[in-house]
Amino acid sequence: MITKEVVINNEVGLHARPATFFIQVANEFKSSIWVEKEERRVNAKSLLGVLSLGIVKGTTIRIIADGADEDAAIDRLSDLIDSNFSE
Repeated sequence: MITKEVVINNEVGLHARPATFFIQVANEFKSSIWVEKEERRVNAKSLLGVLSLGIVKGTTIRIIADGADEDAAIDRLSDLIDSNFSE
């Protein structure tokens, strides 16, 4: 299991379109992947779960992955966030 903290810097946070991109990428991996904000943890492959966290610009989240491709999953998801979801 690996964990990485990232800061959401795009204008709308992790809402609607960016959340959809995030979930699509998460679903490309076999590993179990979670997103954590403060003390709440949700499945990163669940749109409703991710949206329920209310992640806005400037929020620090933790991405947690556990499985055979956990390193690739963390790298790809953090790259997506660092690119501001290609905005």
